[in-house]
Amino acid sequence: MSRFHQLELLQGAKDEEEWELLEDYLASQCYLEMSPGAWNEAARVFFDLRRRGLTVRSPIDCCIAVLAIDNDLPLLHRDRDFETIVSIMHLKQRWVEWER
Repeated sequence: MSRFHQLELLQGAKDEEEWELLEDYLASQCYLEMSPGAWNEAARVFFDLRRRGLTVRSPIDCCIAVLAIDNDLPLLHRDRDFETIVSIMHLKQRWVEWER
């Protein structure tokens, strides 16, 4: 898990109770960190997509994709930005359906 996941999960909490549950759970997780070169890689992904006329709504998604690739991890998601990112890089990813 990355700190970007932590940020995105917490900002999506529906109420204070869910925030506290997520915060407690996330405090117990191990986190991957971006290497210095990974920041440039993520910026390059965003740049290359933009040059092709493709839009990614958040550069954080580019960071998450690079982190997954650098650590040879599959990315389970429900975010159309990763469907766009996979058009220019080899990202092991899968769209996940779920109900709240």
